[in-house]
Amino acid sequence: MWVGVLGPVEVRDESGAQVVLAAPRQRALLAMLALEAGRIVGHERLVDGLYPEPPAGAVNAVQSQVSRLRKAVPGLVVEHHPAGYRLVASPSEVDSLLCVELLDAGRGAEAFRLWRGTALADVNAPFAADARSRLREVLIKCALSGGTEKDLHDLLEQDPLREDVRAGLMLALHRDGRQAQALEVFARGRELLADELGVDPSPVLAAAHQEVLRAAAPHRGVPAQLTSFVGRDEDLRRVGKWLRDNRLVTLIGPGGTGKTRLAVEVAHREPGEVAFVDLSATTDVARALLDGVGVREAGLLSAGAVSVEDRLRAALANREALLVVDNCEHVIDEAARVLGGILAACPDVRVLATSREPLGITGETLSPVAALDDEAATRLFLDRAQAVRPGFTAPADVVAEVCRRLDGIALAIELAAARVRSLPIGEIAARLTARIDGRFGLLSKGSRTAAPRHRTLHAVVEWSWGLLTEAERDLAARFTVFCGGASLAAVAGVTGSTVCDSTGFDSSGFDSTVSDSTGDTLASLVDKSLVEIAGDRYRMLDTVRAFCAAHAPDLRERHARWFLARAVQAEPHLRAHEQLVWLRELGADHDNLTAAVAWATGHDVELALELVAALATYYWCRGLRTEAARQAEAVLRACGETPPAGREQEYAMCLLIAWPVATGDQSARQRQADALLGELEGPPRYPILTMMWGMALGAPETQSQAWLRRHRLVGSDPWSLALSLVGDGLMAWQQGDPGEAAELLRGGAEAFERVGDRWGVALAVNQLAEHALAAGDVDTALVHIDRACGLLEELGATEDTAEVIVNRARARLHQGDSGGARADYADALRAARRAGAPLVEANCHLGLAVLARLDGDLRTAWQECERAWELCPGGWYGPDEMRCHIAVERGRVAKASGDLGQARQHFDDALRRAAGQRNAVTEATVRAELAALATSF
Repeated sequence: MWVGVLGPVEVRDESGAQVVLAAPRQRALLAMLALEAGRIVGHERLVDGLYPEPPAGAVNAVQSQVSRLRKAVPGLVVEHHPAGYRLVASPSEVDSLLCVELLDAGRGAEAFRLWRGTALADVNAPFAADARSRLREVLIKCALSGGTEKDLHDLLEQDPLREDVRAGLMLALHRDGRQAQALEVFARGRELLADELGVDPSPVLAAAHQEVLRAAAPHRGVPAQLTSFVGRDEDLRRVGKWLRDNRLVTLIGPGGTGKTRLAVEVAHREPGEVAFVDLSATTDVARALLDGVGVREAGLLSAGAVSVEDRLRAALANREALLVVDNCEHVIDEAARVLGGILAACPDVRVLATSREPLGITGETLSPVAALDDEAATRLFLDRAQAVRPGFTAPADVVAEVCRRLDGIALAIELAAARVRSLPIGEIAARLTARIDGRFGLLSKGSRTAAPRHRTLHAVVEWSWGLLTEAERDLAARFTVFCGGASLAAVAGVTGSTVCDSTGFDSSGFDSTVSDSTGDTLASLVDKSLVEIAGDRYRMLDTVRAFCAAHAPDLRERHARWFLARAVQAEPHLRAHEQLVWLRELGADHDNLTAAVAWATGHDVELALELVAALATYYWCRGLRTEAARQAEAVLRACGETPPAGREQEYAMCLLIAWPVATGDQSARQRQADALLGELEGPPRYPILTMMWGMALGAPETQSQAWLRRHRLVGSDPWSLALSLVGDGLMAWQQGDPGEAAELLRGGAEAFERVGDRWGVALAVNQLAEHALAAGDVDTALVHIDRACGLLEELGATEDTAEVIVNRARARLHQGDSGGARADYADALRAARRAGAPLVEANCHLGLAVLARLDGDLRTAWQECERAWELCPGGWYGPDEMRCHIAVERGRVAKASGDLGQARQHFDDALRRAAGQRNAVTEATVRAELAALATSF
């Protein structure tokens, strides 16, 4: 049974059929009971809520209404109690109660989708006004949690003085990059509040205003600093000037002198867009830069075999930006190559790099960052010491001597200053003299070619190391196995003394309780500045990590097996309601996962195969297919041409994941994947393997292949069954059965929604939008498009959102709104360029070609077709279908210009490609064009 009050009152029986309640008082009674489902509603309350003027014998009248309601809705259970009546229903059977549950679970978008209009829209009873008012507050919470900008705008139009809605609309505009519009919304609200109520904005609205103001400058990811900037004023002016006159400035000098801090300060003072990229935790320079400039390869539609560097250059080609690239020294050759390519291809991009040595690129301007002089070093020490011990003072000559013994190295000074929390300044000076004075004297005279950064910081960290207990030293050394930080559970699981079993877990399980000693020791390392903490994660500075690693046992296998277990545990959650939570969890450990795969590839290929297979769902949902493909290709090379015994399934997964970057005989790889999957006796361990097979290999060529996929490789779990429905729907569409296709896709969307997989729902409803559009049902198509956009925004799938906006442009064109279509194509094109997604760009140019042809501008239409063709990448899934559509539009443009022979050539090309895709719908479209053309000769 299902009862809905978030709109007109609606009731459906167990089969899903709607039951019509024609009597107004029965609707009102059902609504009152549904709002309190599971709880008794008293007689007096029912009478007052149903009757403006209670009749004689009102209790009996209510009893009569309950009796009629039971007869009108078979299966509805309304229990009578001495105190009143109770509707027997769970919260999942009443939309208002389910809505509140979803809100409490943080699933605002799902809660908002339950609303069908004004609550209790067809109820006219005394209780309704108060109930609507209470439900409206729930609606506003839903809109603030999961509604779109339009939803918030509509609510604000209804109640312009609602400050929480106005704040939500401002933040929605701000997240969309429209700060100016967000500030206009605030200004209008402040004016209304002053004119109509005579009050200033509330703290909620004022906080939203401040957030927008802070982000109005287009900086991206420049780290905020918690301490003052001391002793580099002249460097700051010089670097700022050189950066205005040169496109590449590199800050060079020993480690710890303050290159990063200087670069951050310069970046904060630069106008325009600034992206900060730290290379310290990666060896993949292009990938780190791609993430740093805000580009992701997100999930629905493949962009083909486009390299990360091509995407990066495409994303920056039309942007004025400053890239601050930190810690280049350990990847100096790769950093020089990638940054050189960006500077050559992107004329409005400038680079500020930090490194121990020059990048060696033509046009590079070097700015040495030397040690601090005595005055600046003393000011820095006192500033940092007073931050950890307010009111700290010390004789200037003693502080100056400490700083001189630290060679004026900024990081060494800061670490020394932190010790005034527990040591007198005299003790700090004495320890420097007694324990490591000779070493500091040696380092001050050392050769610059002998890695001065490492030697100087080695001395600083060695001094800190000498202050640690044995337990602290042991944990600090073991901690160095992590890349990019770790959670407390990971620290305990990987560095603990209990030996992991074959799954990577110790005997106490994955979420084993962290011992007090481990937690206390880690906290002590944080207190002594050997480890940093941000949120619930711990990270060690690379310089400290390099020193501690020399004392560490080799825990890399244990690290890899622990994170394999983590991936295995996470995988089913990535296909369920907890999808976003687990994507964030694994995303935080991305560097550790990458390191685990890299180590296993070189040392334990079976472990590497397991890792790649377990991580496949994570990479797909997060939109990192190219990165996953490169990992898989490396594992395949390490394996050779034959999978290890018992790892055939994981090997097949690697074959499919590596498809976008694979070289050599791809048909041979396809045959090998087919053969390995054909040997499976049942569904794969990870259901995404079946999906990848379908995506990579397309529609089955034979009935036996179709049977294999449908009956042997599709599991009985809900996610696999949902995927099967969507896959069957796509095949039905391609085979020319739109009715069956739509029914299957609707079923797939509903099944994916029950499972909780936003990616799957978005895939299904996006296809439903295309089918509705093909059938001329534009309104339905737009509903599906809006839903797909909302889901993709939750996933952060920028590229796919742009693709859905293209569908919206097509829908608007069907409505005759060419202006709206043109605006949508422009928005999608900007997003695609920013994301470095050439296939989506091609789709946009194809749409602009259609618009130009319809306007009679055939020259522009042809040019847009040519641009779309140029942007189509080669390789894997998707591009050849796009070329088919471009060929059709080329034929239409040629036909409109009177060149029927050329039109025939393009239609023939499109027909060949449609047949190759085994898409009966597209093939029928092309044949219709050819038939129409034949009548013109």
